[in-house]
Amino acid sequence: MSFAAQGIDTGDTAWLLAATALVLLMTPGLALFYGGMVRTKSVLNMLMMSFVSIALVTVVWLAAGYSLAFGDDTFGGLIGNLKHAGMSGLGPDSVHGTVPTLLFATFQLTFAIITAALISGAIADRAKFGAWLVFVPVWALLVYVPVAHWVWGPGGWVLDRLGALDFAGGLPVEITSGASGLALALVLGPRLGFKKDAMRPHNLPMVVLGAGLLWFGWFGFNAGSALGANGLAAAAFLNTLAAGCTGLLGWLFVEQKRDGHPTTLGAASGAVAGLVAITPSCGSVSLLGALVVGLAAGVVCSYAVGWKFKLNYDDSLDVVGVHLVGGVIGTLLIGVFAVKEMTGGTEGLLYGGGLAQLGKQLVAVVAVGAYAFLVTYGIGKLIDKVLGFRADEEHEHTGLDLTVHAETAYDHGVLGHGAPVGASSVPSAQKVKSQA
Repeated sequence: MSFAAQGIDTGDTAWLLAATALVLLMTPGLALFYGGMVRTKSVLNMLMMSFVSIALVTVVWLAAGYSLAFGDDTFGGLIGNLKHAGMSGLGPDSVHGTVPTLLFATFQLTFAIITAALISGAIADRAKFGAWLVFVPVWALLVYVPVAHWVWGPGGWVLDRLGALDFAGGLPVEITSGASGLALALVLGPRLGFKKDAMRPHNLPMVVLGAGLLWFGWFGFNAGSALGANGLAAAAFLNTLAAGCTGLLGWLFVEQKRDGHPTTLGAASGAVAGLVAITPSCGSVSLLGALVVGLAAGVVCSYAVGWKFKLNYDDSLDVVGVHLVGGVIGTLLIGVFAVKEMTGGTEGLLYGGGLAQLGKQLVAVVAVGAYAFLVTYGIGKLIDKVLGFRADEEHEHTGLDLTVHAETAYDHGVLGHGAPVGASSVPSAQKVKSQA
């Protein structure tokens, strides 16, 4: 991503404006996707964890995150500077490549937002909302921002020094959120009834709607990363569609063979798995490569979501099984399927490039995954010690919608907004238990 000013191109700017809106829509889409997957008693809490991430990450990003992620390198490829803290020195005439710098900064902000929101799926049903409000901004600054600089910032060690490729966020978004989700799941421990209760999704149409919005927004996520209305954006767009389709089909194939029936949840999850995997590779592989990447993710991730029961970590909504595993698949397969027509020179193993690029991708995956896991685990432990991260057992049993937000998804009784407080306005805890 060059910072050399070339003058604003109206076509590129129009496309990136649209792409930015598409990526922002992914977070409400994620809220619906996650909200449908939890039980009735926690659906509003799940929605809130995503929506509040929009506000928290935006404030942090504008204050310091953007400058640290995309400012000039200060510590050997590890972090940027604070030259543009508070968006200082940037105005309507500031240019990044062929688009306004303010638009580029906003586009990148939407990536940071959804990455933080993704983590919430790993700790659904059992996290204190107040602790989440503290975790998100701290995590964004200490984990997401440095990794974004490593991969996309000027002088970042992953792209500029190591030579690993990541077109749209396999490392900063998918692997970082997945590794961080695993860390928090270990800090909080399993939900009450884990491996005993079924804990089935309460609203599958809501899950499918959320997946559809995610898929729609993903075109902005991946094709928008070309930062222009050009052929590379078109190729990334098509690769995104193709991988989502083969991811869906791969997951359903496994379900049919393993369980005897393809499921709605499997279709939604498979599409997301394919989209996750193509995120880093959509600007590096051919259409054939995209089809294989999506299929591999759909098949492997459909098995990976079951690892939590064998390894005894409660990743509530399969952030690890889909985003970490899918992100690793997509990032590594760049080293296998990269073609010079897309990369401008780099080729993968199957196209005569040897093992060199695969090795670079592996180094980046291990480094980013380990960093995200360790730092997130430390942040989670500190918050847990100071504030307590795990919800009270009674609150978890009753449901966080009622105990934290004083409302439920199936009842209009709400505390606040001038409503009277009483038994008639809020459903009883016993009613919540019986209906959840």
